[in-house]
Amino acid sequence: MNTVIIVAGGSGNRFKSEIPKQFIELNGKPILMHSIIAFYKYQEDIEIILVLPEQQLDFWYSLCEKYNFKIKHRIVHGGKTRFESVKNGLETVKLSQNLIAIHDGVRPLVSQNTIESCFQQAKIFGNAIPAILPVDSVRQVSNNANIPIDRSKLRLIQTPQVFKINILKKAYEQKYTKNFTDDASVLEAFGEKINLVEGNRENIKITNRIDLIIAEAIF
Repeated sequence: MNTVIIVAGGSGNRFKSEIPKQFIELNGKPILMHSIIAFYKYQEDIEIILVLPEQQLDFWYSLCEKYNFKIKHRIVHGGKTRFESVKNGLETVKLSQNLIAIHDGVRPLVSQNTIESCFQQAKIFGNAIPAILPVDSVRQVSNNANIPIDRSKLRLIQTPQVFKINILKKAYEQKYTKNFTDDASVLEAFGEKINLVEGNRENIKITNRIDLIIAEAIF
């Protein structure tokens, strides 16, 4: 059986919203529920671990009741950083589990093809990180100067990031640094080679109001 840890620790500040962004309604359900549903559709018996700040639990329970949300999931308390939140989730997973995905709770548009590709490639290579090519021109800024960068050599990184559980657990025993921007960076610091796979362009991370408008249009 596979496992997914869905990390949802947003505050809603950039939305200027009274509720955290993962709970904002999108196409008839809170964003976070769509993210959970995507993995349930992929594999009905997948172990789903939801990492939430402790102070948000009561609100989440009330949403589950309001929307009659019955998909089985286990809740773990989040930490002060994403690194700590993922680590808290990992500590509850048994080593007998083979593959584990880490997914952003505010990426509700991940495709079934992306999830499948990540799990299949991680089974072969030990990890799989979805990525897409940037479509805009890119420049690197340094002090008062800037230079163009060949965008064909760049990738935009998404989730779910899928790993063999025993390797990821060991990687998360490292001391936290600010360079740990995602799970792939944690694994790479542990000395593992990162394997990129094709993501899906609509798999946006809903961060600002414009992202929510785009997601509504896609749905």
